[in-house]
Amino acid sequence: MARALFIIDVQNDFTEGGALGVDGGAAVAAGISQLLAEHPDYYDDILASRDWHDPDNDNGGHFARPNEPDYVTTWPVHCVAGTPGAEYHPALTTDSVSFHIRKGQGKPAYSIFEGTTDAGESVGDLLIERGITDVDLVGLATDHCVRASALDAIEHGQHVRILIDLIAGVAPEPSERALAELAHAGAELGASAVLVGQRESER
Repeated sequence: MARALFIIDVQNDFTEGGALGVDGGAAVAAGISQLLAEHPDYYDDILASRDWHDPDNDNGGHFARPNEPDYVTTWPVHCVAGTPGAEYHPALTTDSVSFHIRKGQGKPAYSIFEGTTDAGESVGDLLIERGITDVDLVGLATDHCVRASALDAIEHGQHVRILIDLIAGVAPEPSERALAELAHAGAELGASAVLVGQRESER
């Protein structure tokens, strides 16, 4: 039995000043780094996802070209592969990341499970290979990619916890609905200091 941390899309385009910046995104990046610094041996594996969209097409209708985005299924251009907007936020420390996951290469992708490592490994396969049974989720955005990733983790049989002080959403009401949906689906919600500290004391 092993525990993993999923860091979802903590990228420049999803934080303040980015193409789809979320209020509180930079604070989430810094908070995740602090968590990892304070609990360096807590997670057996850390998986970090990034949107990594193709530069020369609309990525399966994900980019609103040439129309206006509806912010539901179509979006402004963001996280284009190889651009500064697609890079991790500078406040996020990635030294301890075990696997970097890229998703949305030519198609819409919200869940970390829709991405792969550079070697082509899927997240589902990694969970099995690494014996992971418990997943904590942090990152951006609560009402989109965090929600989708958590639901998929539950579907894959994981015990899922959402560290609610280390996520940020696009809008308050959809974010609240997403958290309620995740709780109903079986996820545990709580502050990182409580959930991580609690489990660490049990080790």
